[in-house]
Amino acid sequence: MKKESTAELNDDLRREYDLSQLKGGVRGKYYRRASAGTNLVLIEPDLAILFPNAEAVNRALRVLAEAAKSTNAPKRRKAR
Repeated sequence: MKKESTAELNDDLRREYDLSQLKGGVRGKYYRRASAGTNLVLIEPDLAILFPNAEAVNRALRVLAEAAKSTNAPKRRKAR
């Protein structure tokens, strides 16, 4: 028995829409504008449990950044 493709099963486009009139679309046309000023980072699933939203992630990163600033570790010298 041959399986039907998922595209045929999930086709919920109305019959009155004429796809032949939708020519000239550009994929990703507004991608740069939409992502400007955005820094999207994906975290692993085990961390997503600990940090369920952006506020929790930002709070943890601020604590880490403050801890890194406050350490008085000597800076490395360049080798001559």
